Amino acid sequence: MPRVEGLRSPYDKTVGGLHHLGRMCDKIRLQQAGKLPEHFQRNYGLSIGLDGQLCGFLDVKFEDVEAKVKAGLPDTEVAEWIFSTGLRPSRMQTHVWNEHSRKIGWNDRVSAYLASVRQEPEWAHITAVSSFDIIEQSEEREPPAMKG
Repeated sequence: MPRVEGLRSPYDKTVGGLHHLGRMCDKIRLQQAGKLPEHFQRNYGLSIGLDGQLCGFLDVKFEDVEAKVKAGLPDTEVAEWIFSTGLRPSRMQTHVWNEHSRKIGWNDRVSAYLASVRQEPEWAHITAVSSFDIIEQSEEREPPAMKG
């Protein structure tokens, strides 16, 4: 699956210093514009997916974040709204989220699901085991850990 125009890497930390927050905002904007590819629909906003885990960590509802993004707030204002409504993570909390999120799927409850996804023909070329790295490979980016 090729890279989606306007969709950041989950490794991007330019919004609030957190992995995936910018990508979540991008997905919401793409969904609103009718440009979010179909294969993203199955995990969009789900509590068990990256969107839901990040919202759970930040103690906000995905639907509320979605409403702010759809209202046209820029990323910095979305992040500030989240931090003033839910959790404003400390440096250590930010570090914990970033380390946790980049390892989802590596030897945890998500591992079996990702293994089954890699069995699908369109994912057969994927060798990564974490969610982030599978996303990177599927969107034709080299995961940071694999860069030479």
